Amino acid sequence: MPKNKNFNPRQGEIPGIAERKNEAIGQEKIKEIKPFRTRKGSVYVRGSDSIFKISRSKFNNFLQCKRCFYLERVKGLKDPSMPGWSLNSAVDELLKKEFDEFRKKQKPHTFIKKNNLNLVPFQHDQIDYWRNALRGGISFLDTNTNIEIHGGVDDLWFDPETKELVVVDYKAQSNNTPVETKSYLSNIYHQGYKIQMDIYVHILRRMNFKVSDTAYFYVCNGDKNYEKFDGALNFTTTLVPYQTNTSWIDQKIIEMKQTLDSETVPEINKSCEKCMYLSAGKDFI
Repeated sequence: MPKNKNFNPRQGEIPGIAERKNEAIGQEKIKEIKPFRTRKGSVYVRGSDSIFKISRSKFNNFLQCKRCFYLERVKGLKDPSMPGWSLNSAVDELLKKEFDEFRKKQKPHTFIKKNNLNLVPFQHDQIDYWRNALRGGISFLDTNTNIEIHGGVDDLWFDPETKELVVVDYKAQSNNTPVETKSYLSNIYHQGYKIQMDIYVHILRRMNFKVSDTAYFYVCNGDKNYEKFDGALNFTTTLVPYQTNTSWIDQKIIEMKQTLDSETVPEINKSCEKCMYLSAGKDFI
């Protein structure tokens, strides 16, 4: 029991706690959720000659569900927000700092050498811009549709022998099974990862870079087998090679443009959880 003379065991709380809870609840009630997009350029306008920007993640949304993509990009209905992946972001930031040291020296990272690869972090004055998904990124304009596809890469390596760029994506996870290439790439939840790589390679080639077909997932797996935390997470790192395929992208961009120009909302996708949730919810209203 708290050593506080004002503590009331019947009430069960120290005075002031309840008031602060009510205040917090009141603040939440004051904040009204805006369900529609308001930022200029985030909603597609049919018949406009303006370039319409689509991020790599929104492109992936189109591939998953045309209806949800249409409702967001054409009708302006916002997806529910969610907190960021702070631990994953921390791993990304630390890896970028680590590889930047080798970028300055233009030498292969020790982990790269352990994997018998002769690759060095790519040195370019735009590297920080390309890695900033929110305020920069890599991009190209598809002149057939007037759609600009953009996204932020985690890192780019360079092959001195082939003179090719190699796309690298950092992935942090905590799984009890060891990371193995075949099972990692066949995992149903990792199919979007492969699409992500395909798109990055496609964008860079449209930016006139020579890019390797082979990309790498730098997988950091948090080890949960330690006896205690001790203020540190321990990771095992694995390099997973992936043979990219960009042959499908141009046609899908055309299909995406056709969806944006449609005057009717696409049919419900019965394989989409969001579609089915919204559809089923109507029965209770």
